Amino acid sequence: MSSDNLSQPPSEDEWIQTCRRLLPQWQSVSLSHQSIIPISISRVNQFDAARLDIEMSAMLKEQLVKVFSLMKPGMLFQYEPELDAFLEFLIWRFSIWVDKPTPGNALMNLRYRDERAVESRGKIRTGLEGPGLTIAQKFWYCVATVGGQYLWARLQSFSAFRRWGDSEQRPLARRAWTLIQRFEGLYKAASFVNLLVFLCTGRFRNLIERVLRARLVYGGPNMNRAVSFEYMNRQLVWNEFSEMLLLLLPLLNSSSIKKLLSPFSKDKSSNSTVDDDTCPICQATPTIPFLALPCEHRYCYYCLRTRCAATSSFRCPRCSETVVAMQRLGGVANNTKSKR
Repeated sequence: MSSDNLSQPPSEDEWIQTCRRLLPQWQSVSLSHQSIIPISISRVNQFDAARLDIEMSAMLKEQLVKVFSLMKPGMLFQYEPELDAFLEFLIWRFSIWVDKPTPGNALMNLRYRDERAVESRGKIRTGLEGPGLTIAQKFWYCVATVGGQYLWARLQSFSAFRRWGDSEQRPLARRAWTLIQRFEGLYKAASFVNLLVFLCTGRFRNLIERVLRARLVYGGPNMNRAVSFEYMNRQLVWNEFSEMLLLLLPLLNSSSIKKLLSPFSKDKSSNSTVDDDTCPICQATPTIPFLALPCEHRYCYYCLRTRCAATSSFRCPRCSETVVAMQRLGGVANNTKSKR
């Protein structure tokens, strides 16, 4: 081959043929880099979003009940299922139906995504893409969450009122009651299995979302924290402090702690006029005065009798002596253990 042929650049047709030959290989390499990236949605955030939606419904229900507080008492109790269904419908109408997240999902930066459309495409770069729910998914979501819960609540109340489960009812009613119980058991078992699958995969909190293929994903790459860390720390401290008090208060009310602290009490005059005139339990003047033996401190009959019946070793709060008998003021002593 001559040097002139080597110095000449390739012709345009050769460039076109080379591009056509290499284009499929380049597309396969680029698509391999744009494959599905596994996205992990926090399970805690999804559970918190569901809990926040429940609390939102409870707040709306409380405000609505206050509006009818001046009307006939118990009127809203008869229509409680209708009231719950109406509130759930309002939340669905102004959130999911208009492609907006529910209040709980909005606080957790979550939104619903049509998982069927994403699986058919098979190309996700960040995990945040994907269309929202279709009209059919929104409609069946309303039917299942609003209509299904309402019909189930009404069916349970009606069957309980008619006493379908009693043996004296006709066979058709008992059979219907058995079917209701079996259906409820199957639904709870399926919900439990779905919960275990959700804890493993992080997809579809409940059976409705799994059937409709409506998955919760993040609404945006960044989530702004609406609550400051200082406020959260204060809440955590007060919660721990309240739990500690709930644990210690029963111990402080025990008789052993009172007996241990009795030497350090300021009021050591058990024979004072105030102690003689008032019952140490109810702090009132005894209507039927009785004496606790052997310390002979004055009590109300009902206060002393109930304390002695509640415990076999009741101790007098003033002197910490065990009460073995009780005597009416100016009467004959009665053994407290013999009358139990």
